[in-house]
Amino acid sequence: MTSRMRFTGWRRMLLNCAVPTLLVFAAASGLAQSCLTSSDMDAATRSALNSAGMRYFNFVAAGDAASLRQNAIPSLAADFSSVESTVKDNQAALAGSKATFRPAFLLEAEGTAALPHVEFLCGVFGSKGQTKDTAIFSLNNLPPGKYGAVILDAPSARGAYTVSLILQQVGADWKVGGLYIKAAQFAGHDSDWFIARAHEAQAKGQLHNAWLDYLVARTLVSPLPFMSTAVTDKLYDDSQKLQPADFPADGKTADLSSGGATYKLTALFPEVVGNDLDLIVRYQASDISNTNQTYQNNVSVMKALVTKFPEVKDAFAGIVARAVDPSGRDYGTMLAMKDIK
Repeated sequence: MTSRMRFTGWRRMLLNCAVPTLLVFAAASGLAQSCLTSSDMDAATRSALNSAGMRYFNFVAAGDAASLRQNAIPSLAADFSSVESTVKDNQAALAGSKATFRPAFLLEAEGTAALPHVEFLCGVFGSKGQTKDTAIFSLNNLPPGKYGAVILDAPSARGAYTVSLILQQVGADWKVGGLYIKAAQFAGHDSDWFIARAHEAQAKGQLHNAWLDYLVARTLVSPLPFMSTAVTDKLYDDSQKLQPADFPADGKTADLSSGGATYKLTALFPEVVGNDLDLIVRYQASDISNTNQTYQNNVSVMKALVTKFPEVKDAFAGIVARAVDPSGRDYGTMLAMKDIK
């Protein structure tokens, strides 16, 4: 998890449950979608994907966003600012890194128009779902074509990183369709450390902290936001057993009272902000144009949150409260935990 996880090129995607098959059929069109694991690909395709992936990784590690743009699909090259920022933000960490490949995946979507939603189920699934070599990619608004998911592990002096490239075949070339860079550790701690911390919190009866630590663990172990594996599925299942009923989830809000007012919380999750692990809370607001009043409301939400859930004081460095109006615009306030009184 980085201080800013950027989702570039492709849209944010939702993860879904596994089904033991290799083909997915779009219900509306009847068109087959297929996915091949690295071991299922022919040697030439596997070599082409890995070669392109390493070449583009070297551009990223060198901070060469211009060369990356020259090798991007047209839609991404036309709006490349987020990729440039991603490369710049991670250049210091990745400079000189010697990356190694994880097994790649080859996705093929048929048709003549973008698919509203499609799932690619890759590999041979077991009776209980995913196995160590499988993956699920759940995508929205995907244009037809051939895509490669190339994931590289990149050790650095700042800890372990993953660099994931979504490549699209254009003619005989594999072009950049998306770039995702994220740290696999926070403050030197990996996913296993946060799982252990979740178990400790659970033993203390701090079920809210335990659930939030599971979210951190799943984020650290997930190289792509629209990809699930056996590991992420297990973490999801383990965390769902602990999901607090008084936290917002699955599109349902949660009420938080403060000073005679009731706030409708829409999201509550951990996120790295700078060098700190903070708690992010989003809530509904009818209007945010009066920023002074919205600031006061944000502070009230933060105070009410630590009053209702005092255990979060020991788990997070601060809280970011974001008031979100009906149009989706938001106004945020951040306070260190020690300043929330």
